[in-house]
Amino acid sequence: MRAHRLPEQFRSGSFTTVEADGAGLSRSRLRASDLDAPSRGIRVPLRDDSSLLQRLRGYTALDDASVVSELTAARARGISLPPWVDDTIHLSRTKGGTHPRRAGVVGHRTLLLPDEVEHLDGVRITSPARTWLDLAHHLPLWDLVAAGDHLVNEHGPDHPHPREAICTLEQLRRTTMAHPKKKGKRNALAALDLIRVGADSPKETEMRRVLMDHGMPEPTLNVVLYGEWSRPVVWPDVAYPEFRISLQYDGKVHGEEQQYERDIRRAALTAELGWEEVRVSAGDLRGKWPSMMPKVRRALLRAGWTE
Repeated sequence: MRAHRLPEQFRSGSFTTVEADGAGLSRSRLRASDLDAPSRGIRVPLRDDSSLLQRLRGYTALDDASVVSELTAARARGISLPPWVDDTIHLSRTKGGTHPRRAGVVGHRTLLLPDEVEHLDGVRITSPARTWLDLAHHLPLWDLVAAGDHLVNEHGPDHPHPREAICTLEQLRRTTMAHPKKKGKRNALAALDLIRVGADSPKETEMRRVLMDHGMPEPTLNVVLYGEWSRPVVWPDVAYPEFRISLQYDGKVHGEEQQYERDIRRAALTAELGWEEVRVSAGDLRGKWPSMMPKVRRALLRAGWTE
């Protein structure tokens, strides 16, 4: 027999069996084949295209002391993580309670200050700054820097995609200093000194790391090149303004024909403005001596840089 259609509020995301009981759903309906039971007391429609955050709602609805945290909070907030991070769900309770215990969940017990927990789409989740601090004992230094770059990134009105920061570097620092004995704090403090505003992707952070690791001067982010009538025309990924050198990262999308043509126009505009563009691919960042280095070094030397 075909299962009765679920009420609209249960057709996406997770929900609790208590909520279902309150809506009049029978126990047999909750055992139907179109529902998954990822953990005790939680159901999720099998054909569910909702966001990760919506799929997590049932976990905090079941327990008003639990908070989505750690790597799971980072994924739900769109913070880029290394590919080795798995889909395990992390939940936290503040110190004084017990660890969250249920199938498929890694439970944590930690001190959560009042401003470190937010309600987002009906889900209790650690704040952006607290989420970043929790990542400090999971991630290597430069992956933590990339996560911080994502959170503090902002662009002004002259950028084609203006955006406000999710949180500020000062908020990251203040949250870190509020937990003197936090696991991973040394990693967090080192990362705070390396986070910069203006990186749009982990690859842009990686470009900066490779340059600095190999003795190049630190590049500048959020640089805008202006054309006629002071119109913004080029937005380098990273740049050396004093040497008029623009570095652009070419990802997989750059293999598309339209993007390739845009890249040619951008390089021509850059040259017209008296700048030199250095294009960098993923392969240019790999290895003990990445091939990006001689490219950038030659460009800097041509522009008058002295080692």
